[in-house]
Amino acid sequence: MVESMAPASSFQQRLSYTTLSDLALALLDGTVFEIVQGLLEIQHLTEKSLYNQRLRLQNEHRVLRQTLRQKHLEAQQSCRPHNLPVLQAAQQRELEAMEHRIREEQQAMDRKIVLELDRKVADQQSTLEKAGVAGFYVTTNPQELTLQMNLLELIRKLQQRGCQVGKAAL
Repeated sequence: MVESMAPASSFQQRLSYTTLSDLALALLDGTVFEIVQGLLEIQHLTEKSLYNQRLRLQNEHRVLRQTLRQKHLEAQQSCRPHNLPVLQAAQQRELEAMEHRIREEQQAMDRKIVLELDRKVADQQSTLEKAGVAGFYVTTNPQELTLQMNLLELIRKLQQRGCQVGKAAL
């Protein structure tokens, strides 16, 4: 959730003056910038870990497929010609069963990834809410999530500008 690419058009219309004032107050001491940076780093580590888990699963599946192909090829080469159609039918069933299992494992992994990312979003929302950042609370409402992502993008841009201004002052 920390990273956002949503346009800010209707975003500005949805923010009240009070929300913006509260946000400005929360940003004054710089703590919120540090919290957002920490959340971003945690998010990147989580995404990288989940990506690597999915890659490992894909590699395991690739090895399973190669092993099964090799096993089938060796069986076909040592099979008597009159038994070949029966063997090929059995191998086809074995291949289909394995592909079904692989699809199920991939879908289970994808569900796990989505749930983990949803948990991270809720953790981020809770952390920012506890830090007193206006507009943040735990929600799954898509419009509120978009608003929160836009708020985070605003915070990050302000942080970047603050860093640039700090460097220019040196």
